[in-house]
Amino acid sequence: MQEEALRAVVVGAGTMGTTLAKLMAVNGIQVTVVDTNQNVLESSRQRLETHATMTCFATDLKMAEVPDFVIESVTENVEVKQKVVAQIEASVNDTTIIMTNTSGIPIDEIGSTMHVPQRFVGAHFFNPADIVPTVEVVPGSHTDADTVQKTRDWLTRLGKRPAVLKTCVPGFVANRIQHAVMRECLSLLENGVVEAEALDDIVQYSIGVRMALNGPLRQRDLNGLDTHLHIARYLYPDLDASQQPAALLEKYVAEGRLGAKSGRGFYRWSDESLARHQTQERNNLQRIIELAAQDSNGGEP
Repeated sequence: MQEEALRAVVVGAGTMGTTLAKLMAVNGIQVTVVDTNQNVLESSRQRLETHATMTCFATDLKMAEVPDFVIESVTENVEVKQKVVAQIEASVNDTTIIMTNTSGIPIDEIGSTMHVPQRFVGAHFFNPADIVPTVEVVPGSHTDADTVQKTRDWLTRLGKRPAVLKTCVPGFVANRIQHAVMRECLSLLENGVVEAEALDDIVQYSIGVRMALNGPLRQRDLNGLDTHLHIARYLYPDLDASQQPAALLEKYVAEGRLGAKSGRGFYRWSDESLARHQTQERNNLQRIIELAAQDSNGGEP
């Protein structure tokens, strides 16, 4: 039985919006990319390359056909997102599901002025959105169960692994874990325990590769929860528990050391080294995901 043709709109033609459009075009979804900046829209068209022929581009939300899904993927600013979501809601009917691709802003805050918040849901894609499988599906307090289910079904059709949160917390799940890890990493650097390159080697080639294959909870099962508890009892009191960002991070940002975008962060970056790394990273991500997916059902929940 042939699948129903679906129509989607991505609002915001930046990096995430472009990879979202590619994801949909590859999977046969009729997609329109909307951005008020014609230059940004043209850049998105060029980056989509051959997939641009299967994608529509527009500078406004006026559309001949009502989409099934609209994804807001503009800058991570609550006021901007609220304004865009309001414009989207005014442009579609009440059956269209509206998603916000935020990485951690509370869903109710973004949708606070919506007339029909029941069809509003968070869909946190990870960059690059056309490769990384998991999408955090985050309901607001008003989101209908039917909206969540339709979102899950649609994401599954796109080849994603939708992970539904039971409740919305700041940062959702992935960013809370990522920032907890980074807090300890920055503390170790500040206290002179290890240099940046050695720290990356330790994380990437030990816990990093194991996490890619098992996830943290399955890995704890394999190691033994009694062993984990024993270590936790003596280690937790010594872990960093600061409530403010690390002074080292504040210093680097104040100095303009913003990472690859400015040419220097913990490492030095040139346009050439960045492009080379990004290409290699995409290729390696696909290989890692393929390996992880070969045996993703060890143990029963």
